[in-house]
Amino acid sequence: MKQATATPAALEAPHGHQALSAYITARFDEFSRSQKDVAQYIVDHLDEAAFQTAEELARRANTSSSTVVRFSQALGFEGFPELQQAARDEYRRRPPSGVETLASGGPLFSLDHTEFESVLAADHVNVEDTAHKLSRSDVEAAIDAIVSSEKVLIAGTDQMAFFASYLRHLLMLLDLRAEIVASPSQEALGRLSRIDDQTLVIGLSAGRPHPLITRTMKLARHRGAKTMAITDATLSEVARLARIRLYYSSNTPAFVRSHTALLSIIQALAFGVYSRDAQQYDTRIKAFRLK
Repeated sequence: MKQATATPAALEAPHGHQALSAYITARFDEFSRSQKDVAQYIVDHLDEAAFQTAEELARRANTSSSTVVRFSQALGFEGFPELQQAARDEYRRRPPSGVETLASGGPLFSLDHTEFESVLAADHVNVEDTAHKLSRSDVEAAIDAIVSSEKVLIAGTDQMAFFASYLRHLLMLLDLRAEIVASPSQEALGRLSRIDDQTLVIGLSAGRPHPLITRTMKLARHRGAKTMAITDATLSEVARLARIRLYYSSNTPAFVRSHTALLSIIQALAFGVYSRDAQQYDTRIKAFRLK
């Protein structure tokens, strides 16, 4: 009969609500690429990982259930159930976050809410969690970088391409020079070649970043450009390569990640830029619309 593997020593001592998350973060560089996907998802979506099956967790982390099991064993657990128990213990020790409640304290939906309502409730919490996690200094640094840069290059592929395009649209309304890189096309690569120390490069990512986004951020750092990451993964390579980091929460019971909080950050950033000189920007917006 197989004997149970001892619980990782790092988890035996009390580390507050950061026990499992801190242990995973400390060992992050040891994991394989696919195991890092699992690590990122658990750290940033602990409430989901605590109650999902290995198959559900694998699907959301864009990997296989066998990778989830191997990751559990790499941490020193016998298997996924033991890791999940550690996630549940950490989740239960966390202070209440006001899930599904309004500012007045009343419930957002009744207890027997539908699947539709559960997604709306999750997005309500995502925006609230994102607002709590963002630091004012990071937001001000992001706005300063946009305002002071000669040009802004926004990199986002696949589903992130929409948000890159929308951010560009908002900045163009303010008559700011903005371009996007959404694919490895000849035109996009030409934009990358023009990155210099007067450029602000913004990388958008959800989960594992696309190789193009990672290369863009590395090139920006090499050329002395300012860098900003907007991501839902605190352990993302894009975040590591950026000087300014804005994180958003993307938890959801749905079959894809939620980007409601990402959209809120983008619109809030643009409004923050606008608020620096509203009268001047009003004139620019009016001129833009008349073109």
